[in-house]
Amino acid sequence: MKNKLFLVFAMLFLPCVSLPVIRLLAQGTVRVGGEQLEEICQLTEGKRVGIVVNQTSVLHNGTVHLLDTLLAEKVPVKKVFVPEHGFRGTADAGAIVKDSKDQKTGLPIVSLYGKNKKPTSAQLSDLDILLFDLQDVGTRFFTYISTMHYVMEACAEQGKMCVILDRPNPNDFVDGPVLKKGYTSFVGMHPIPVLHGLTVGELALMINQEGWLTSGKNSCRLRVVKMTNWKHGDLYSLPVKPSPNLPNDQAIRLYPSLCFFEATPMSIGRGTYFPFQVIGYPDSSYGTFSFTPQALPGFDTDPLQKNRTCYGVDLRNVSFAGGLSFNYLFEFYNKTGRNATLFFSRPEWFDLLAGEKRLREQILSGMTEEEIRASWQEELAGYKKMRSRYLLYPDYAE
Repeated sequence: MKNKLFLVFAMLFLPCVSLPVIRLLAQGTVRVGGEQLEEICQLTEGKRVGIVVNQTSVLHNGTVHLLDTLLAEKVPVKKVFVPEHGFRGTADAGAIVKDSKDQKTGLPIVSLYGKNKKPTSAQLSDLDILLFDLQDVGTRFFTYISTMHYVMEACAEQGKMCVILDRPNPNDFVDGPVLKKGYTSFVGMHPIPVLHGLTVGELALMINQEGWLTSGKNSCRLRVVKMTNWKHGDLYSLPVKPSPNLPNDQAIRLYPSLCFFEATPMSIGRGTYFPFQVIGYPDSSYGTFSFTPQALPGFDTDPLQKNRTCYGVDLRNVSFAGGLSFNYLFEFYNKTGRNATLFFSRPEWFDLLAGEKRLREQILSGMTEEEIRASWQEELAGYKKMRSRYLLYPDYAE
């Protein structure tokens, strides 16, 4: 923030609203894939280039955007593709993102969220190579990895090269149920656990080599541009928020555990300046902490329980190292009097987030968290064995 260049970038590129800034706690000397310019320039030389980017596609601790860097290096970028939340990351979750034009560069911006989630043959016809540079948060239901899947699939179908510019995983754990057949959706496209313990580059290799692309060709021409000075288990604090409702480290850490509440009537703080850091319901018996979700540009303009005072818990200063916890899910389910109809108000959505219906059924049956965790272990062991084949960086287990 002290760097003048960063201030210019923040004013020009980020939303014009006062937002909490994610602290740079542990980036150190990590150089993300987008900073490996010599390798990128070699790969793109003589090629017509498209890029898949958003507000997270920043280099040098958030001081410059990848697009500006590539253009300064004379990389012939012809087109920009953007995921959920749009180019500047301000669109609400689930909101349709429209095609547009970048005012600064004049380049066309193609939305990959809405009806068109996969680049079409027409959209790729004037390109030779696609660079993918989105910051994932390590959870199966964060949709940037679903966008990556469709980008890879389109490249396989159209004979284009796909290059993943790798970034750290800020939720670098392996935990949760593995997605089952019949529960595939845009919030879960692969048979991986809720926390997959991979970088986007490693996951791309897994998708490609395990034959998970559903097009006529089961793999694409794939290249991963690796990071330097990072290994699994290293802490990493993001320079910009990865989506409108993950404004800081605490929200990112709690996201895997609290996202399940999206299928319940409980508010997790959308429509406040501290989303994914509080839980509440419009009933004073649910807790002593209160908050009122409101239309909040840059966060959520139509939040759950809008304009209703919610009571519950404040997790902003709770010590939580990360991973997956069901403590809060059990706590608030019990607060309803174990009223399944009230709590699981969107059961199909809960099952898609979980990647199975078993988890909801286990909670309804009265199983403890320890018993539920035990039921995952065989599947997780199989996944971890598969995961080990695709690691590009030293593992925390080594």
